[in-house]
Amino acid sequence: MNFFSAMEITASGLGAQRTRMNVLASNLANARTTRNEAGDGPYQRLDPVFRSVPAASRFSDLVRDPHARSASMVEVAEIRQDDSAPARVYEPSHPDADEDGYIELPNVNVVEEMVNMITASRAYESGVTVMSSLKSMARQAISITG
Repeated sequence: MNFFSAMEITASGLGAQRTRMNVLASNLANARTTRNEAGDGPYQRLDPVFRSVPAASRFSDLVRDPHARSASMVEVAEIRQDDSAPARVYEPSHPDADEDGYIELPNVNVVEEMVNMITASRAYESGVTVMSSLKSMARQAISITG
């Protein structure tokens, strides 16, 4: 596997974690949003779904580098809506309260989302460290030949 393949694999992980952090930020920002875009209920939590894709997508890549068959990149397959039930909270003064004084809040657990955000942030930092190491190794390899 060459430097560029390793960088491409690392970049795919960075992109996936960036998407994950954006989705988590959206969930946190809408943790108390009682109306969705259509106005028919609270915000529904979103969850990114990752998929592994082979790093060697062309036959010529497989012929040149037999180790590439074992390497995989990551991509965001979809962003799925969590259909779990919203929380009912008693707030009779809220404009969206029903006749019993309850509102429906999004199915977003702020603590869980923050833990997921920290995990995604650490994964992103790891990817940046890998990318920096690859660049450093490439610079050293160039200086050896030059």
